[in-house]
Amino acid sequence: MKTPIMQFGTSRFLQAHADLFISEAMARGEALGPITVVQTTGSSERAERLKGLAADGGFPVRIRGIEDGQPVDRVRQVTSVRRALSASTDWSEIERIFIEEVSLVLCNTADRGYDITGEPQALPSGLPVSFPGKLTVLLHARFAAGGDGLTILPCELISRNGEALRAIVLDLAARWYQGGDFSAWLESKVIFCNTLVDRIVSEPLFPAGAVAEPYALWAIQRVAGQALPCVHPDVVVADDIEPYEKLKLFILNLGHSFLAHRWIEGGRKEGLTVREMLGSEQTRLSLLSLYETEVVPGFARKAMQAEAKAYVSATLQRFDNPFLDHRLSDIAQNHAEKIRRRFQGFLDWSGAEAPTLQAIIRASEASA
Repeated sequence: MKTPIMQFGTSRFLQAHADLFISEAMARGEALGPITVVQTTGSSERAERLKGLAADGGFPVRIRGIEDGQPVDRVRQVTSVRRALSASTDWSEIERIFIEEVSLVLCNTADRGYDITGEPQALPSGLPVSFPGKLTVLLHARFAAGGDGLTILPCELISRNGEALRAIVLDLAARWYQGGDFSAWLESKVIFCNTLVDRIVSEPLFPAGAVAEPYALWAIQRVAGQALPCVHPDVVVADDIEPYEKLKLFILNLGHSFLAHRWIEGGRKEGLTVREMLGSEQTRLSLLSLYETEVVPGFARKAMQAEAKAYVSATLQRFDNPFLDHRLSDIAQNHAEKIRRRFQGFLDWSGAEAPTLQAIIRASEASA
């Protein structure tokens, strides 16, 4: 069977997000088609994962958490992955599939996935070391074969991720292929879409599969002529996805950092989780007050009051997930920078006064 979708990355996040959505949509006849997964690194652990991804019968994703106020614990079998290949050993087959079958590319390639500092100035004789390098080589092979354009949906947690990846690929194309007709083809035929992904995937299953919360969102910027992976309740296609980014950053992420601030002030109790922190009535009321009196009014200034209230409700259910142990010590890493991006960023964006947030910003600056 042909696979019109090629996915770079074998992360548990993609398994419980895009792969699951596409699998569920395929069962309804509402997906572009099945997936070829490409492992971009040589990790032996991920080599075992490759076998599990394309196993007969698929792989499991376990959904555990609070949904509509009720605990849920269910398993979904993901059958959208039909091939799982390694860039280091299966490159010629990957290139063939990319040229002949693919109309949509997905990627989620970890924190340094867009790092091209290891790439040479000239086209390398062997396989490029970075994901953008590999993608550029594959796009050139498709161009040289007279192939049509395609759509690329990055899933990395980078603001305007499609634009960022596009700029990197164009830079490599100019360096390695001297631009020209190839660069013109990239500019006119290849669509890089900004996206936002949101789902907590708490642990892997072996050899493939994952445990995830019920909440999920895949917001995709609408672009004329783009290919879309599927029709799904958790997939939103919008002209502007910035509102979804702001909701996540200034409600979910801001709430995490508010709790981390209280955890630090309280003496940094080892092992304390978000759920346990909210077991304190005083802490819960403080967070609710922050949302109701400072955050939601800030969103109201941007005509997003209803959306903010709904997202606050969903966020509290996520925080209360009885199956998820989200440690405050993890959230508190790079705390000062998170306060700057989440608290000061919210004030700058919304124009709200927000005295509680301002006080925390001052305390963070004083302790820096």
